[in-house]
Amino acid sequence: MPKPNVAERSPAVLELAAGQSYWWCRCGASSEQPWCDGSHNAKAEFQPMEFTVEAGRRYALCRCKNTSTPPFCDGSHKQLPEP
Repeated sequence: MPKPNVAERSPAVLELAAGQSYWWCRCGASSEQPWCDGSHNAKAEFQPMEFTVEAGRRYALCRCKNTSTPPFCDGSHKQLPEP
């Protein structure tokens, strides 16, 4: 199974609005991390993930693309091998 690019080894902590749709990048190639910018077209096996949140507040969004709780950071970036 192909692996996504590790965009960053830290989460993006952002204020998200309740009920708004967001598109999280799964491939790691987007230049707009953690958001999708269409770069996955070169890696068709990865498609962006649409999500909404119920409460408006700050969230930590994964940028290493290895989280087990997408799109949210679960600390997986701390376990990645050095590049």
